[in-house]
Amino acid sequence: MKKTVVLYPGLGVGHLVPMVEVAKLFLKHGLAVTMALVEPQVKSTDFSAAVARARASNPSVAFHVLPTPTPPPPADANTDGAPRHHVVKVIQSLAAMNAPLRDFLRSLPSVHALVLDMFCVDALDVAAELKLPVYYSFASGAGDLAIFLNLPSKFASNTAKVKELGDSIVTFPGVPPFKASELPSEVIGDGEAFMYLLRMFERMTEANGILINSLESLEKPAVTALNDGLCVTGRATPPVYCIGPLVSGGGDKEHDCLRWLDAQPDQSVVFLSFGSLGTFSSKQLEEIALGLDKSGERFLWVVRSPRSPDQKHGDPLPEPDLDALMPEGFLERTKDRGLVVKSWAPQVDVLRHRATGAFMTHCGWNSTLEGITAGLPLLCWPLYAEQRVNKVHIVDGMKLGVEMRGYNEEVVKAEEVEEKVRWVMASEGGKALRERVTAAKDAAADALKEGGSSYLAFDQFLNDMGTSMVATVQN
Repeated sequence: MKKTVVLYPGLGVGHLVPMVEVAKLFLKHGLAVTMALVEPQVKSTDFSAAVARARASNPSVAFHVLPTPTPPPPADANTDGAPRHHVVKVIQSLAAMNAPLRDFLRSLPSVHALVLDMFCVDALDVAAELKLPVYYSFASGAGDLAIFLNLPSKFASNTAKVKELGDSIVTFPGVPPFKASELPSEVIGDGEAFMYLLRMFERMTEANGILINSLESLEKPAVTALNDGLCVTGRATPPVYCIGPLVSGGGDKEHDCLRWLDAQPDQSVVFLSFGSLGTFSSKQLEEIALGLDKSGERFLWVVRSPRSPDQKHGDPLPEPDLDALMPEGFLERTKDRGLVVKSWAPQVDVLRHRATGAFMTHCGWNSTLEGITAGLPLLCWPLYAEQRVNKVHIVDGMKLGVEMRGYNEEVVKAEEVEEKVRWVMASEGGKALRERVTAAKDAAADALKEGGSSYLAFDQFLNDMGTSMVATVQN
């Protein structure tokens, strides 16, 4: 009988997609894989569609949706009626899934290891109860892990200290210096969310190991700091394994935007896309449109409807009304060199298309890797979560992108959009950036080949996992 690994990706498309790529890696090495899924409390068409695509594309993976627990997950509000931060709700909701997860694991003929998303922190208790080796599949890069593992010792429970730092420069092992204000907003702005995150990062060290979706050469200083134990104080750092970049193989090959790209010259189009949760105000959409118009460059732009103030995090958005959102005459003036797509495009296929020449991105880690493995320079416009520190890694550490100035102000001006689009497509600086990204693309391909660094790291992980399973059985 094959060894069975259960993967538990938590909530959200951004965590499901990279976990599916990890599942493929296990399958390739002869293990059986089951994916335990949690249905979002708010029905999400994005999540449902992602699960449907994952099932269709990976028939060898068993997908199981865990039943909603009784009583249901905690309420949205604190006892004082104030709304809870979405991070707190996610962690509490996943903690409430421990009983269904335990029952599911017990129902399987055999389970040899459990692989968790970082937000599934309370599932560590289930693994301990069932004496299962437990690992994390970390959906961001080594630089983010180096920061997050260091946060509990750096700030302890002093949330006020983080806020007081403002734009002061902070340093973490293996990471370029950056402003404290670039830490995730959950760390800076919400005391309860910060405490939950500190506990989450502290407990990550209880795992048998951590899989990172990156390659060692891309983030060498951070990987060295992690391996040398510089990011955790007072206890050992679990082994870390850089097994990436694991990137989806693509999606809708028949999408109209790909046919449009077929008619464009090589490396001539800037692709603008900002993730499954990335939205802008009407004013910001107008500024982007004006900047693209004035730049004179070709573009493919995915536009989502602005989020209204009363919409909750993750709520589905209506289809955008482009005529209402775009400046008057914009669509007509740019129709020969630009295409605006509503809500979604097959991002991996667009990035890999010969006509795509640059990528304006929110710096989500999945998108970052997709851009790098396509050999595209990155125009960095971070929006939320760890994306601001990802911008630091990309621009200052890897030197594979350039910052969109004003992203942390009310709006990024049309002049900035125009300037950066022209710069990346037509300047000597943009050409040098493209050469560095091409080298990173080649290094990423080499890392995944037999004998490459990421290939060997996963081999080492499987060997270590086998040792852990024997030790567990003996206990």
